Amino acid sequence: MKKQNSFIGYLLIGIGIYFLIKQLNLSLFESFYSWPTVLMIIGIVFLIHSYSTHEYEHIFTGVLLVGLGVHFHGLENYDFWIDHWSIFMFIAGVAFVIRSLQTHLGLIPGIILISISLVLIFSVTLPDAFKWFYGVVEFLESFWPIFLIAFGFYMLFRKR
Repeated sequence: MKKQNSFIGYLLIGIGIYFLIKQLNLSLFESFYSWPTVLMIIGIVFLIHSYSTHEYEHIFTGVLLVGLGVHFHGLENYDFWIDHWSIFMFIAGVAFVIRSLQTHLGLIPGIILISISLVLIFSVTLPDAFKWFYGVVEFLESFWPIFLIAFGFYMLFRKR
């Protein structure tokens, strides 16, 4: 019970600091008065809680939320920020790699996700040998909700 209370405590401290800074109207933090900052705070709380309790299963969630918060903050505030769908794949790959540092699980999927996303981000067109990838992406973009539903049923009914 104490471990769950520490998560709530960290979350209340983080949200409280956010609203205190917002209420003090500090101009230094003006660009952080937005929902991506709340996303980053929740992610940081997951990370602090995971490392302080030595329960590392929430590292992935923490890194994912911090990464998404940083990405959406960058999109709102910086003209040079990359707005490409494969950034989400990159963030998930980084989350896998960082989690694998503690749990030794997910390093290979993380490296694969990071590699594919970097190829997609920095190549306007793929070489002819990889043109098939556009078809796969188009297929996944069309039917991704079905994959989510199927994976949800798998998670519900799988045998442990």
